[in-house]
Amino acid sequence: MKKILILNGPNLNLLHRRDHSIYGDYSLNKISADCEKLAKELDIKIDFQQSNNEGELVDSIQNALDDCDGIIINAAAYTHTSVAIRDALEMFNKPKIELHISNIFKREEFRQHSYLSEVVDAVISGLGVQGYSIALLAINNMI
Repeated sequence: MKKILILNGPNLNLLHRRDHSIYGDYSLNKISADCEKLAKELDIKIDFQQSNNEGELVDSIQNALDDCDGIIINAAAYTHTSVAIRDALEMFNKPKIELHISNIFKREEFRQHSYLSEVVDAVISGLGVQGYSIALLAINNMI
């Protein structure tokens, strides 16, 4: 059975408290439940994680090297700052999708640069929380 790591970065644990005009009103728990439901339909296993700590995100990616068939990552603010997460993703030689709930290219200038984009296979940005389902469907086909 295929196994996908879905990794979420800082402040996404409080997604439902963030600006609803940008992020909607879904909680990360609801997104996780929706992903679990779709994964069951696709006959894949997911490991849905969130951390506010850069090192924990790097550890999760490193642990996935031999354990997972693909990674979907919403690194949140670390997208724009973390060379460490980029380097860990670069070592993962299986399908990887960078995910953003908002369209980062319509946001502040500092959010428009991603350290991750050049080491992943695809980027999904601006489709709201539905991006998670789209990413799962896509990565399932990529594997």
